Amino acid sequence: MFNFKTLPEAIEYFSSEERCQDMFEKMRWADGNIICPNCLTERAYRMGDMKHYKCRNKSCGSRFSITKGTFLEATKLPLGKWFTAMYLVTAHKKGISSHQLARDLGIGQKAAWFMLCRIREILKAKTFELLDNIVEIDETYCGGKVANMHRGRRKAWQESGKDNKTPVMGLLERDGKARLKVIEKDTFKDMVRQNVSTNAQLVTDSHLGYKGLNYEFAGHNTVDHSKDQFKDGIFYTNSIEGAFSHFKRLLYGTYHQVSPKHLHRYCDEFTYRWNSRKEKDNNRFETALKQTEGRLKWKDLIAK
Repeated sequence: MFNFKTLPEAIEYFSSEERCQDMFEKMRWADGNIICPNCLTERAYRMGDMKHYKCRNKSCGSRFSITKGTFLEATKLPLGKWFTAMYLVTAHKKGISSHQLARDLGIGQKAAWFMLCRIREILKAKTFELLDNIVEIDETYCGGKVANMHRGRRKAWQESGKDNKTPVMGLLERDGKARLKVIEKDTFKDMVRQNVSTNAQLVTDSHLGYKGLNYEFAGHNTVDHSKDQFKDGIFYTNSIEGAFSHFKRLLYGTYHQVSPKHLHRYCDEFTYRWNSRKEKDNNRFETALKQTEGRLKWKDLIAK
């Protein structure tokens, strides 16, 4: 659908708000049948101002915009800025920070951060399928070192008695999709059970948290890194470790600091780009734009 291949071409394409609305309308209602988001009546129509739509149902008769019922609902920013931000998020291999996005779009940092969080909300997987075949599993820990913190923050962390490291499990189906999940109250085994088919062949390191999975799955092979063993025939965890290296570069190189509360959003962002890394930038953008549902409200984002 989109023929632009570079960022200047994308910005030029999104420079017309009317063109953005036409494009979003075709993406949202591909068959041309406009559906009222309030009563779900079909065959709504665009009004004379060419910016709003009207429901044909007399008992409803609502007037709505193109963003109603989507992740863009109630936004005050032009569609062109939203689509430019989406292109940057999906095309940049290591993402883009809210400060950089604010400078690029000419908006406030707070607005840019909220924009990024809303985009990450639609990038998370809409369907859930258990991973199968050979599945590599490993875990990593995200969070800076307490020793490197400013004295005030370091003292607060030490007095709290909490660990500032947040565990993240990575699961990668060989020659397939990857999945990054923040480990909260679940055990390693629970995370595997929730995300992997029992017909799969598991490959992990020698962590005791995975012990006994061979009784629940088709097979379970381990590599013992403590003995410098990194490969046992076709069984290794190099692929998921490679994905982790990219994920860490995203955190440390672009965002620098990520709170445990929002870490799962960055996992969703990375997972989307990783699983679509072989697609062209414009195709990756188009796929993301088709996932219109999933509005994130500010009060929900900052809720404790």
